[in-house]
Amino acid sequence: MKDPNPTPGAVAPPSAPPEAGILTRFLSEDPAVRARLAPGVAEAVGADRMEQIVQATLARTGTPVTVTDSPDGLIVGGPRGKVRAWAQQSGDGEEITGLLLEGVLYKPPARRGNLPDSVPWLVYLLLIVLWNALTIWTADDRASWCAGMAALAAFFVFVEGYGAPRQQPRVRYRSVRAVALVSLFSACRLPSLPSGHFTPALGVALVLLAAGVCVVAMARLHHWSSPVSQPLRFPLEGTWYVVQGGGRLINHHVGAQEQRGAVDLCALGPYGTRTRPGDDLTAYAAYGRPVHAPCDGRVISAVNTLPDQRPGELRYQPVYGNHVFLDTGHEIIKLAHLRPGSVTVKPGDVVEAGRLLGEVGNSGNSTEPHLHLHAERDGTGLDLRFSDVKGRLYRGRRIKGLPGHNMVP
Repeated sequence: MKDPNPTPGAVAPPSAPPEAGILTRFLSEDPAVRARLAPGVAEAVGADRMEQIVQATLARTGTPVTVTDSPDGLIVGGPRGKVRAWAQQSGDGEEITGLLLEGVLYKPPARRGNLPDSVPWLVYLLLIVLWNALTIWTADDRASWCAGMAALAAFFVFVEGYGAPRQQPRVRYRSVRAVALVSLFSACRLPSLPSGHFTPALGVALVLLAAGVCVVAMARLHHWSSPVSQPLRFPLEGTWYVVQGGGRLINHHVGAQEQRGAVDLCALGPYGTRTRPGDDLTAYAAYGRPVHAPCDGRVISAVNTLPDQRPGELRYQPVYGNHVFLDTGHEIIKLAHLRPGSVTVKPGDVVEAGRLLGEVGNSGNSTEPHLHLHAERDGTGLDLRFSDVKGRLYRGRRIKGLPGHNMVP
């Protein structure tokens, strides 16, 4: 319903997106009008709680406020500062149907230059891998050869364990492996080299190698001793790559209690890479791939209308984006970042394991198409287990989903 007495001057700047106008008006009105402008939000969180959030925001920004657009999302600005916001409006533009106001002041991130992401990889290859290979081939004795080989092995362990190299184009990660193989061929020189003596360089290299192996193994084998009540079905078909998963050092979800056991899954295409040349969403092997229910359960939340992020960008919006949350009766299973318009269920639906829930997208807190999956109980993340995937899911692992195995007729 259109408010008969809009506040004078509550107008968004001309360059702002459509949602900015009603958000500016919403923040400039009194509490009674705000409840009428966002009835769904007021009902979902409570009118009093909504007003507390608005007042906290206005305390940070000061008044009057303006709403502008930025690469990071909507920015609510005032004389005291700025905060990020996200809003959805009704089809007629007269109501706010979804709203988020960030609880901290906004500080624009430092924008990097247009340095191609291949440059750091090339620098790594030249300065570390090739330098070590050259050292190995020019070693004066066996001890020096062992020091160079141990150092190269340590770097290789760290790259494989922490760098998720299959996120890179095939030519990049295979170049590292090729140099490692070339270095191994230098062993043919060993019979002609003198023994040499133990050196500090050899000691440091061996310590680095041992530390790398131990730390990576611990991170990959880590578990929270709180598994899901029953093994799940792997919800995807085809070849997938775990880009986040495992212990603290190789899984950025660990910082959030409810997501500590989460995994992020990217698809690998026929050539072993996650994307082909191009920056549109369809260039990614994961985009649009079907997502099936990993268990029986009741749908407690389903969102289907949030737009996809552009690859490489991260505008402020609800963290999970389009999603489906399932209640098994013992834990909550969350599948997130689905493609807008693809979600096939609604809250209250009871689904069987294998039912199609939606498609992989890039909505929410996502910079490229992938599926986020985690289980939680009472706000605490659980260890994932699967009936059709052996072992733990850790960063860098490839998984093969069985065609048709997950589907419910």
